[in-house]
Amino acid sequence: MSRWHGATVDHLYAVEVVVVDANGTARAVVATRDAGDPNRDLWWAHTGGGGGNFGVVTKYWFRSPGATRAQPAQLLPKAPSEMLVSTVAWGWPELNETSFGRIMKNYGAFYERNSAPGTPYARMFAYLNLIHKASGVCTMVTQIDARLPDAERLLDEYLAAVHEGVGTSLRVLDRRRLPWLHSATQWPGYSAPDNTTRFKGKSAFHRKNFSDRHAATFYKHLTRDDYGHPGAIVQVMAHGGQINTVPSPATALAHRDSILKLNYLNFWTDPAEDAKHLGWMREFYRDVYAGTGGVPVPNDETDGCFINYADVDVADPKWNTSQTPWSQLYYKDNYPKLQQVKARWDPRDVFKHTLSVRPPGR
Repeated sequence: MSRWHGATVDHLYAVEVVVVDANGTARAVVATRDAGDPNRDLWWAHTGGGGGNFGVVTKYWFRSPGATRAQPAQLLPKAPSEMLVSTVAWGWPELNETSFGRIMKNYGAFYERNSAPGTPYARMFAYLNLIHKASGVCTMVTQIDARLPDAERLLDEYLAAVHEGVGTSLRVLDRRRLPWLHSATQWPGYSAPDNTTRFKGKSAFHRKNFSDRHAATFYKHLTRDDYGHPGAIVQVMAHGGQINTVPSPATALAHRDSILKLNYLNFWTDPAEDAKHLGWMREFYRDVYAGTGGVPVPNDETDGCFINYADVDVADPKWNTSQTPWSQLYYKDNYPKLQQVKARWDPRDVFKHTLSVRPPGR
């Protein structure tokens, strides 16, 4: 629902955080977005930069901007009563480099045209699953607010736009209306296959449609004969809409003008195969962003990475040769302010990990 109502952090009103002061004493602090709150900087840091950087969050309060205590039923957006959900598939045996590239570019072009807030398609979310050919298919999963009077037509036109000129069959695997809560809890989203014990993820924000080079690189690595693994996936998710109405400095989440968010995923079970699966993921990602040092640096096409899909490789000069530090990829120009919050609320650097916000000067 982010394209319609904005990112979750845009509705975060307050956090309770257990922090540790310079003397090593732990205490709970409540920080709100109220302009006069002396702890407001700690709230701001948790609008996209929390993640164990400053303390342990023990409570969240959510209230949309503009909502008041006098309107308890309107503190947050009301969920739609019903969703129209759809899953379609393209069979790999029918795809070649041209038809595969057409799907990718049709999908990206659609969101170049339909990522403004407030449009009917802002009430639709979708992701394109580009899966290794060993899986047999690539799929696209979509949900749209069924209360729209022309929801069926909007979905049909969307599917036609993504499939236009592909020249293969498009299989409908599922299409039905579901109560919103059921559609949310049963949504076939980010989840590992059964019995998976190993995982690697990477991410990227894209501001524009895919280039021919992007599509060719995807096709090359997803059809490699020396690597046949059905657990290798890139989810290309619809982004933009209401998310992009918030200025980058307003929250720690700085990525506010992208149209697509990519989640590179790989799942496997045998630790003895770690090197094989990690190697494929790293080479694939490096080659997609070869023109910018192996990572999606902020420029007119791409806009860095999403910290919730943390990837230690972006901090490794072997895989990131861009001279753009990992902190810029994840937080852009918001990183110095996050460091100031770190200095104030975690002066002993108690809360740290491989990709944690560093104290100033480190």
